[in-house]
Amino acid sequence: MGAKFFVSRYNSEVDAKAHLQEFTVVVPKGATLLDCLNIIKWEQDGTFSFRMSCRSAICGSCAVRVNGHARLACKTQAADVIVDGEVTIEPLGNLPVIRDLIVDLEPFWESLERVKPWLVPDETKKFDRERLQSHHDQLKIDAASTCIMCGSCYSDCNVLNVDKMFLGPASLAKAQRFVFDTRDSEKEARLDFLSQVNGMWDCTHCAECSTRCPTEAKPLERIIELRQEAVNSGFTNNNGARHVLGFRESIGGFKGKGGGGMLNENYLPLRSVGLSLGGMLSLLPVGIRMIMRGKNPPMIPHIIDKIGEVRKMFRRFDEYRKEGEK
Repeated sequence: MGAKFFVSRYNSEVDAKAHLQEFTVVVPKGATLLDCLNIIKWEQDGTFSFRMSCRSAICGSCAVRVNGHARLACKTQAADVIVDGEVTIEPLGNLPVIRDLIVDLEPFWESLERVKPWLVPDETKKFDRERLQSHHDQLKIDAASTCIMCGSCYSDCNVLNVDKMFLGPASLAKAQRFVFDTRDSEKEARLDFLSQVNGMWDCTHCAECSTRCPTEAKPLERIIELRQEAVNSGFTNNNGARHVLGFRESIGGFKGKGGGGMLNENYLPLRSVGLSLGGMLSLLPVGIRMIMRGKNPPMIPHIIDKIGEVRKMFRRFDEYRKEGEK
């Protein structure tokens, strides 16, 4: 099968910007995308540059963008991504390009280092042998442990596209692996750091990271687990946690009592920024614009259909949670 490969070409030393170059490849049956990239390099243009190593979806080196989304070239069947006889291959997003499909991964590694991705044991405890961990406890970190640091999630993260200081999904998934490790001694310090600006609460739940993840790390799920653990551990003095609690209070009631089953859009912003003058003043500009355009929510929320079902759901959840605490 012959196909047109539109491949990004860029040399940071001579090119002002990247451009797509067309190659025609006769794709062998069962060939991976990496096989096709090697055909281009070995048979058509030896200057074509990209990263590869294990060819077994273990090292993560060959991650690229295929038709606009991050994939591992060695794990992707060429036939699955060739559409109408064409496929476009570009370097990972959210990272500076060095040459062709090779990106500078330094921002990715710097972000990872910020979450201290190593075990910090309690040195006051002495062990004759290794620090043991139960099978149940190991399962809490098993998914995050499958991360191969390929950068696919980092590439397609929408938050990183606008905020380079955001920790990023890979770093947060790695942080979950140590927060939930029973052998680590810095759980509280880690949760405190992750609760700050540019941390776990800045994720917008677009799910691109988990969609593009080639393993079972699934960063969005790990971020959700971190948020739940932070709230349960009392790290709620931040806009993100207050927003979640305000949502719960507005719909489900305060501490399981009351609750109108409706989202109070006037209460939620104030609850999110906290009882501080600076926080409340920060809401004024957007509040004024909403009023001027007639977008301000009503003072009394309108009744939704089947509101009784919503209230029943929250009551049942509260009962379930109390049963779990016994």
